[in-house]
Amino acid sequence: MKTATKPPQSIEKSAAGASLLAQVIVSKVADHLPVHRQAKIFRRFGVEIADQTMCGWMRQSAELLDPLYVRLKQFVLSSKVVGTDDTPVKVLDRSLVRTTRKGRFWPYIGDRNHVAAVFDYTPTRERAGPEQFLKTYRGYLQADAYVAYDSFFTHPERGLVEVACWAHSRRHFHQALDTDPARMGAVLAYIAHLYKVEKRARRSGIVGEDLRLLREHASRPVLLKLHAYLERIRDEVLPKSEAGQAVAYALKNWTALTRYLEDGDLSIDNNHTERSLRGIAVGRRNWTFVGSDRGGMTMAVLRSFVTSCELVGVDPFAWFHDVLSRIADHPVTRLDELLPHRWAASRA
Repeated sequence: MKTATKPPQSIEKSAAGASLLAQVIVSKVADHLPVHRQAKIFRRFGVEIADQTMCGWMRQSAELLDPLYVRLKQFVLSSKVVGTDDTPVKVLDRSLVRTTRKGRFWPYIGDRNHVAAVFDYTPTRERAGPEQFLKTYRGYLQADAYVAYDSFFTHPERGLVEVACWAHSRRHFHQALDTDPARMGAVLAYIAHLYKVEKRARRSGIVGEDLRLLREHASRPVLLKLHAYLERIRDEVLPKSEAGQAVAYALKNWTALTRYLEDGDLSIDNNHTERSLRGIAVGRRNWTFVGSDRGGMTMAVLRSFVTSCELVGVDPFAWFHDVLSRIADHPVTRLDELLPHRWAASRA
């Protein structure tokens, strides 16, 4: 039985080596196959590769791709609008009795002129994580109403403008539907009308200033009626009930919820960012946890390129196979050519 132990620096130079690296990375990060299952598959073909070896390959591949990851981050943060969210992940911690703790993955998604995604990993959900990541960004930030973001928007010199998510707000009203069907049903009907306007725009290919004008004509009157209705029922619902909390959430974030009216490049919700987390959610059920904070950052780097490839219709395996085989010798001044959207364009 053959044993594969060479690190990426040795095997990436050959087509077979780059192919093996790409296979391991894509199987784990895109197809959610834990390395111990990959090892069993390789074993069936007479190749013995230890779990630790494959983990080391992924870590070293992420380190090799780090300069490109920096360029990907710069590309995404040059967007007019950036969407973000976060999701927890278990992290192995041998210093704890319970062995695991929670880390966080944070996706940052570019706008329609910057089709790419970059993931960050932090050991906690503290404000310092997104604050550090976004310290150079100036523009619209679309996210849920997580309290850690509040300080980003209270200082005008920070240069961030909050855009809230109607899908997130709608979820609160839907959860309260069983206990207050009359009032919550009316609110959901208003929100459904807002989404009909967006659906009409998508089907007709309406974007930019034309979309802003459509919203001004068709959505603003609905929002004015909805705001008046929420103000009226505010005192009719118990503050701590699901209905009361849904109403309070919408009114508290009303300015951010209606900000999408002012620019056709803004979206009514942050669903495109939430979709980017599905891969992490599916992966968690398979590989269960990451081995360390360093492993979390490795996953964030590799997931950034997998998601960016998927957003531009590129096969992640083809991208990793090509880029890993030549990035070490690629001129630094032409590094952007390897970004998934540029790589795809060069092959169109």
